Amino acid sequence: MAKSPGPLSDKASAEITPSKHGVILINLGTPSEPTSQAVRHFLREFLSDRRVVGLSPWLWLPLLYGVILPRRSPRVAKNYRKIWLREQNKSPLLYFSEQQAEKLQKRFDEQGQPVVVRCAMTYGNPSLSSVWQEFKRLGITRVSLLPLYPQYSSSTSAPTLDAWSRVMGREFALPDLHWIRDYHQHPLYIRALAESVRQSWQQGSGQSYLLISCHGIPVRYQDQGDPYPQQCQQTATLLARELGLEEDQWSLTFQSRFGKEPWITPYTDEVLQQLPAQGIRNISVICPSFSVDCLETLEEIADEGQALFLKAGGEQFNYIAALNDSKSHIELFYQLIQPSLR
Repeated sequence: MAKSPGPLSDKASAEITPSKHGVILINLGTPSEPTSQAVRHFLREFLSDRRVVGLSPWLWLPLLYGVILPRRSPRVAKNYRKIWLREQNKSPLLYFSEQQAEKLQKRFDEQGQPVVVRCAMTYGNPSLSSVWQEFKRLGITRVSLLPLYPQYSSSTSAPTLDAWSRVMGREFALPDLHWIRDYHQHPLYIRALAESVRQSWQQGSGQSYLLISCHGIPVRYQDQGDPYPQQCQQTATLLARELGLEEDQWSLTFQSRFGKEPWITPYTDEVLQQLPAQGIRNISVICPSFSVDCLETLEEIADEGQALFLKAGGEQFNYIAALNDSKSHIELFYQLIQPSLR
């Protein structure tokens, strides 16, 4: 009978060093430039995902290639040109995602923790595959995936794990994996949101009615068990409670619906047009389901949403920026990763 191995010698123990830990902040994705061709390439990948559009490919793909991409790409490219950061030559989503990764890296470095932080996109670049190839070269064997969606949804959070699985499908030595599913009610997240609201009110015209607008999903996703709407409600309720708001001082709505099927309600654009008739003419809007500012916040809400509200009789519209690369946001990410390091 073979002898069981004894304890490691002092020399062998000294040679064992902690494995480097890789952290990937994952956002949805962005066109590489604000042109019809680049937008078409991005939308083709994004809207071909069955998680995003859960229709039969036999029905959906002819519509996508024959109607949606030709018509939608030029219009979306025009909207991207409105918000494009020309000095950086990047979309706000990519710029702030990169800034988040850089500042989170600095936070780990300050603590002397052997962690490598990168950002990646589920669709487009930088890709999960390219980041993993870099991690392999660095000898990283433990990875934390942090999807930048506070509220879990089968159409946003789940595709990050699908994409990671496709990358790992070509590997023989898989890394240890820690996937952070959501953080919709984490105390640091709620405090960071509340802090951003208070700062906005202090720098502006003071407290106003708070409209909390989250990205929507089709009703059928909710019917099939997607917990996203309930998590959005929990986030909104906790934020209002943190701010000390009464029920008549805030409301939750859903934006960015696409297509003709019913999406979860109430719809942000409709509520914006109804509020002035209810005597609410001074509002602030925050979009807590977006971790960084992007097309859906800067163009759809801060631009189009404001125009709808003012046209309906509103007087003051205050868009509260996403948490982006704020210190409190980076600290939240840092704390979210800590359990996987232990």
